Amino acid sequence: MKGCFVCQEGGRLPYVFRNGRDSILKSELEMPGEIITEKNYKEHAGFLQDVEVIVCTWDMVPFTKEELRTYFPSLKLVLYGAGSVQYFGRPFLELGVKIISCWQVMAKPVAQFTLAAVVLANKGALMAMRRYRTQGYQCNGLVQEVYPGTYGTKVGILGAGAIGSIVISELKRQGMDVMVYDPFLSEERKNALGIAKTYPLEDIFAQCHTVSNHLANNQQTRGMLDHSLFSRMDSTAAFINTGRGAQVVEQDLVRALKEEPLRAAILDVTDPEPVSPDSELLSMENVFLFPHIAGYARDEVLMFPDFLIDQLRRYKQGLPFESGIVTLDMLKTMA
Repeated sequence: MKGCFVCQEGGRLPYVFRNGRDSILKSELEMPGEIITEKNYKEHAGFLQDVEVIVCTWDMVPFTKEELRTYFPSLKLVLYGAGSVQYFGRPFLELGVKIISCWQVMAKPVAQFTLAAVVLANKGALMAMRRYRTQGYQCNGLVQEVYPGTYGTKVGILGAGAIGSIVISELKRQGMDVMVYDPFLSEERKNALGIAKTYPLEDIFAQCHTVSNHLANNQQTRGMLDHSLFSRMDSTAAFINTGRGAQVVEQDLVRALKEEPLRAAILDVTDPEPVSPDSELLSMENVFLFPHIAGYARDEVLMFPDFLIDQLRRYKQGLPFESGIVTLDMLKTMA
């Protein structure tokens, strides 16, 4: 069975498929000696005619349907070592090529980061840490007298997809009161997550001490989190974003944070990304910026090729995939 690695020049494929994972895949598939890129794929046209499996990760080459028909006529499967396939997946799926993504695998480290951020936000820990430098030890009064902690505290989750679902389950397990916004959530999924009902955004921002964004990134959600919502937040509430920055109207968030200086924002994503050099987010005491690191740390990325290797072996044996299947319908809500 023929396969190939595909990545844009200078991309992150060697970073993900390291520690021997590339060698394992080369033992499972007959592959060319180099990575196929946007600059050399025509040179390998003869070999690519029989390629059945593409292995890739971030920085996948966004081939058109015509290019796929011409250069990859035998393609059956794409193994994608990352999460969202929005930027390249549609032409493949429309031609009947199966895509297996690590969107479910990738959800775990993001959910862990989010859970940690929720706990720190509920305890006022980050605000206390920052104020310790200027106000001294007595700022521990913030935690002891102002912030609620985690016991029975209301937490709002926007979007109950792969990441949101894990976060919901963990928050409930730790005794927090979870309110969920997700207009696409079926009754079956509600029952599976133990959710009696979903709530309007206005109720979540007004009632929850911490609100965490996991909404899909599409035209319908762009700019939907604005001052009308942020202004409803309690004076010590926190907004967490480990999803996408495009849902947030940045100046509206800044305005709400200025109105109540004990409100906080914990942001792993922004729009644009990286944040603009002149953005007020960089200088505000109640904003905690991270450089889009929730998705993975150094060795966590090795979960991705390990999962894909297992799925490839199942495919070769004619067994059904365990998880990670991407469909055209999913692109409507995939981040």
